[in-house]
Amino acid sequence: MVVELICVGTELLLGNIVNTNAAYLSEKCALLGLSMYHQSVVGDNAERLKESLETALNRSDVVILSGGLGPTQDDLTKETAAEVMGIPLKEDPHSRERIEEYFKNSQYKVITDNNWKQALVPEGAIVLDNENGTAPGIIMEKNGKSVILLPGPPGELIPMFEGKVYDYLNKLQPEIIYSTMVRICGLGESFVENEIRDLIDNQTNPTIATYAKIGQVDLRVTAKAASEKEAAKLAKPMLKELLKRFGDHIYTMDEHKSLEEVIVHFLKERSLTLTTAESCTGGMIAARITDVPGASEVFKQGLVTYSNRAKRKLLDVKKTTLKEYGAVSEKTAKEMAKNGAFITGSDACVSVTGTAGPTGGTEEKPVGLVYIGCCYNNKTVVKEFHFKGERQKIREQATANALILLRECILADKGQE
Repeated sequence: MVVELICVGTELLLGNIVNTNAAYLSEKCALLGLSMYHQSVVGDNAERLKESLETALNRSDVVILSGGLGPTQDDLTKETAAEVMGIPLKEDPHSRERIEEYFKNSQYKVITDNNWKQALVPEGAIVLDNENGTAPGIIMEKNGKSVILLPGPPGELIPMFEGKVYDYLNKLQPEIIYSTMVRICGLGESFVENEIRDLIDNQTNPTIATYAKIGQVDLRVTAKAASEKEAAKLAKPMLKELLKRFGDHIYTMDEHKSLEEVIVHFLKERSLTLTTAESCTGGMIAARITDVPGASEVFKQGLVTYSNRAKRKLLDVKKTTLKEYGAVSEKTAKEMAKNGAFITGSDACVSVTGTAGPTGGTEEKPVGLVYIGCCYNNKTVVKEFHFKGERQKIREQATANALILLRECILADKGQE
């Protein structure tokens, strides 16, 4: 089953709005086992939209359009799609009633006439109630083809897709899809791909795909079968092989679980506490930890010691250390981590000091040089990194690798028990 995506809106072409709908819908269609070979973005122009839709229907079984269902004059998606499908529009009493109810319960009590165009639907179409807005979604079927119209705002599109469209598409696709995400940290994308090259070259069912993110590589294993149980059984040998090859570098097989969630779980499990001592990351490590619900049980304190004075005053980094080795040094990172744990009475402290740029680098200490320390169970480890990219990317890489080092220290300690 081939699906195609058309996102409608001049604001997308101009870059005024990031097209997050495309990423969301692509991922969901992949999970459903639908093949997607083409995507396009079209402005609010009836002729160009008509041309794009006709092309899509000639090569795909299902076409999903997002945007252009609202009340304004430039909302042309429904009218154009109905024309291409050769289906007349007629008012849907149910949709009109829902629009009236929506305005009655909102701060805008006056319903302008242009809102009623949203109650016009293609004759015989499946109407999808919009629980978060006024424009209903629509599914048109004709000559073995399906055209699905979804509202543009993600807050309306996502609930409508998950509540109504997902099941519709799942019924069109006869096979059941089982998908598992294997999340790896501490290894580069090229290394991971090289390690599984034989699996990729010989894949049939299940399949494996790589996705690189800052500080981690995700491997999605997907199997198709007549039932979920059978599909899971097909995926099992592949998952077992990945565990064998990557071992402790796999931090979870739950795609909804982040690295910081795993770390917070480790700390809770062992009744341990954590402090962060940050310079160039400016509190980014602490922010990721405290994003996890329940982190207050393990997170004691976050110290942002950006200046040398703050490093001396709050973390007791020696004046001689800063003078002889500098703020960006292995020695400073070690003292930040060790003293941070001691001063706050924490079981672990992770520290970061570096040059994020774009200025401040020297030949001896270039932009991207970062030292990350971790004091855990009275042992302190420091690693040197040379990150590439602009300032924000360097800071994000430093944050991710600080979490990875903390996890490594916890796992190493667990292995000694």
